[in-house]
Amino acid sequence: MDLSNIELSNLKSITLREIQLPLVHPFTTSFGQQDYTHPIIIEIQDNDGNIGWGETSVMKSPSYCYETLDTAWSVQTNFLIPTLQLINNTSFTLKELKSDWLKIRGHEFAKSGIEAALLSLYSNSNSISLGKLFKSTKSKIPTGVSLGIQKNIDTLIDRINYFNNKGYQRIKLKIKPNWDVKIIKAIRKEFGDIQLMVDANSAYTLDDLPIFLTLDQYELMMIEQPLDYNDILLHKKLQDEISTPICLDESIHNPNDAKLSIEHGACKIINIKPGRVGGYSNAIKIAEDLGKDKVWCGGMLETGIGRVQNILLQAKEEFTIPGDTSGSNRYYSPDIITPEVIVDQDGFIEVPSDNNAFQVNVDMLNKISNQILTYKL
Repeated sequence: MDLSNIELSNLKSITLREIQLPLVHPFTTSFGQQDYTHPIIIEIQDNDGNIGWGETSVMKSPSYCYETLDTAWSVQTNFLIPTLQLINNTSFTLKELKSDWLKIRGHEFAKSGIEAALLSLYSNSNSISLGKLFKSTKSKIPTGVSLGIQKNIDTLIDRINYFNNKGYQRIKLKIKPNWDVKIIKAIRKEFGDIQLMVDANSAYTLDDLPIFLTLDQYELMMIEQPLDYNDILLHKKLQDEISTPICLDESIHNPNDAKLSIEHGACKIINIKPGRVGGYSNAIKIAEDLGKDKVWCGGMLETGIGRVQNILLQAKEEFTIPGDTSGSNRYYSPDIITPEVIVDQDGFIEVPSDNNAFQVNVDMLNKISNQILTYKL
């Protein structure tokens, strides 16, 4: 089933909750340290009592991208929801809604959260599992873990050892200038040929080519977003110089960005974050366009709502590279869903087979919400 052609109707209300949830451990990247996640949780109800859930996983500051908690809330309440109210006079397709949203340039995260809730609602109201809508085929997915910048190498080694013992199948390390070659050298010495990749979050320039040529010797799975977030050309120049695959993240906002970046040699792999590319329909298109071994699913510190939906995405056959979708207890204690997402001892997460596999803790949501708004549709 083409997601763009699903028909929606009978919508009753949409509720936005801006929540604040503390992280179990601070998460540090080249952007800085994050102690809390501040997503917008979206709940859409229809007149038959069915509910759909979505998550807008944005940051408070415009560091990862220009979208923030404040901009997403503003765009959703002032532009996206009014468009949804206008089109809800009769039944409509997701394609028609997204066509109207083209008048609102960018703001992919804001759009993605509402789209996710609509897909969830359609799934529930039509008794079709969300996994079936996504054309997911796997019963379990391999998973990796993303580790932020640590205070020293010994602490980093301890963290990697902990997650290796928990069965995680791939380690991603955040890097920045002066926290790159020395840590990779130490990790390879300590752990040998574990599946290892690095993520620079645009912390380098092409002048740092000697660093990348050195990293090229350590058989990394990939180097994620080494250069500026909006520079495809320089990423191509870097990829021409090194054999380690470059993976683009912040540079990719839609299926066209992904296709052009691969075709022109700016990278060999795309990190698909559904929020960043405008929603699950675009994420699925990118995966199906590019195929196996060229895509994997990253994360934005999602709560259980976005985490489970990302798991269903990764259950598609195109996703062969372990993603960043760790267990709930990696980030939150507790999460806002029950049961929480669990990684088994072999590093796999079970893929939910139906829509009743988890429940949202609405009481908890209300307690940790900084603001709640409900709109009639």
